[in-house]
Amino acid sequence: MIHTLYSLFSVTNGCRPPGFFGLKPWYQYLKTEKDCTVRDFQVLGGTSGSDFLLIGLALVDDLLRIAGFVAIGYVIYGGILYITSQGSPEQTGKAQNTIQNALVGLVITVVAVAFVGFLGARLGDA
Repeated sequence: MIHTLYSLFSVTNGCRPPGFFGLKPWYQYLKTEKDCTVRDFQVLGGTSGSDFLLIGLALVDDLLRIAGFVAIGYVIYGGILYITSQGSPEQTGKAQNTIQNALVGLVITVVAVAFVGFLGARLGDA
């Protein structure tokens, strides 16, 4: 059944289709053969462990990427607040805080996505 599910998501030119806005599919870190079929899928453990962790890492990766998009949206929103502040110190301070907080959030999400991607690649190859 898993092979049938996986074949629905595979493409003819490779195992990993390009994601929507860089989002990864749920099966990104699962072990695959050259013909794009899932190899040794374990639901409740076994000799190689459970693959729920790898599926969970792919979902966490997607959620972190969405958080990055939200942070970019807040940077844009802070820029609009800054432009429309018309020199008011309160509005300008609010806009600067929004931009600073959004940039901190963006840096955190970029580092977290890199860490989750590294972890998923390491655990997926095991």
